[in-house]
Amino acid sequence: MEWKNKYPILKDIIDLKPVVWMNPNLQNKGSSSIFSLTRDDMDKAELLWKRFAPFIVKEFPETKQSKGILESPLQRISHMEREISNSFKGEFYLKCDNDLPIAGSIKARGGIYEVLQHAESLAFEAGLLTGGENYEILSSKKFKEFFSQYSIGVGSTGNLGLSIGIISAKLGFNVFVYMSADAKQWKKNLLRQKGATVHEFTGDFSEAISAGRQKTITDPKAYFVDDEDSKHLFLGYSVAALRLEKQLEERNIKVNEKHPLFVYLPCGVGGAPGGITFGLKQVFGDHVHCFFVEPTHSPSVLIGLLTRKMSNVSVQDFGIDNRTEADGLAVGRPSSFATVISDRLVSGIYTIEDNELYKLVALLADSEGIFLEPSATAGLVGPQRIHDYANEKKLDVQNVQNAIHISWATGGALVPEEDMKDFYEKGKSLL
Repeated sequence: MEWKNKYPILKDIIDLKPVVWMNPNLQNKGSSSIFSLTRDDMDKAELLWKRFAPFIVKEFPETKQSKGILESPLQRISHMEREISNSFKGEFYLKCDNDLPIAGSIKARGGIYEVLQHAESLAFEAGLLTGGENYEILSSKKFKEFFSQYSIGVGSTGNLGLSIGIISAKLGFNVFVYMSADAKQWKKNLLRQKGATVHEFTGDFSEAISAGRQKTITDPKAYFVDDEDSKHLFLGYSVAALRLEKQLEERNIKVNEKHPLFVYLPCGVGGAPGGITFGLKQVFGDHVHCFFVEPTHSPSVLIGLLTRKMSNVSVQDFGIDNRTEADGLAVGRPSSFATVISDRLVSGIYTIEDNELYKLVALLADSEGIFLEPSATAGLVGPQRIHDYANEKKLDVQNVQNAIHISWATGGALVPEEDMKDFYEKGKSLL
């Protein structure tokens, strides 16, 4: 009762009602020096991606056209504008991370980056890399035999496991993925096909990641990719902001006081949306406004930020079951690393019901011919849900009408056709 008195919105959160929360702790760009990471860290991460590009082209020929750079299209979704609102102001885009090469989800940005970073570190320590080499040599038998001495572990609801499993196996690592009960069977099957060992748990994400962490740290030659506490995952995601900046420039889209940018990011443990928000704030400062989206049954980051308990509280502590069809967003406890940073940078969070996600799958497919997994549609109602924010921040009405809105699509490309058909048909039946 004390919590509900202190934070009235908590009653609706506990009752599983969709809510919109505006972050009272949002700080302006000038306060960013308080963080442990800087723009320089982000730029260094981008250089690592570039060093590995020849290896990525060699191992994943589908990236030849992009020269080994993993990036997704930015697509205008003007038909969807009319679907979500007759009074839509500004322009609406989809950041199609559902089409990211290799893993078909946003997790390719963080997961693949951290594994590459670890591989490079091991190779330098062993004297196999000295600097200046063409990283295509990492495809050689010599390097794969070297990496086969080492293991990588990760706990996952699905998409992070896919990205870690696929890239680790390609490099030659032994990879172990600890999957929560909500992880889709097809993702487990695909991981096994790619050479990963999959351990399944009957519990949720927290159980899977805890078990994976404990198992991995007992092996001195094993490395755990910790979705709850990883600087490297965070940096891998942050580079997306540099890529988005170039895509907007190519379209002659300006981001400034008169043309603000609103970005809506589906949120699970908070690492991916947190990293991208950090990057966007480094690039666009106070002219970008980022919102996280969580399922009503898994509002872990919202509860962490609202109560000021950060990662020291879970949704289960408030009687919320953490059961959702939003694959990848079924997380009961937020990231300890990312949440502290997001606390100062995210403009707000809104929650959404599973049935709304299915409806959005069908609406997007019918209006734009784009098929996403349900969790990836969460940002599509962002412009509708945050209308009070502009008034609260005293944003000029004319400027808001000139705004650019981006819904970040987080996964979908690798979903089996039959599963995608089921998502679509369920959405159509609910409309």
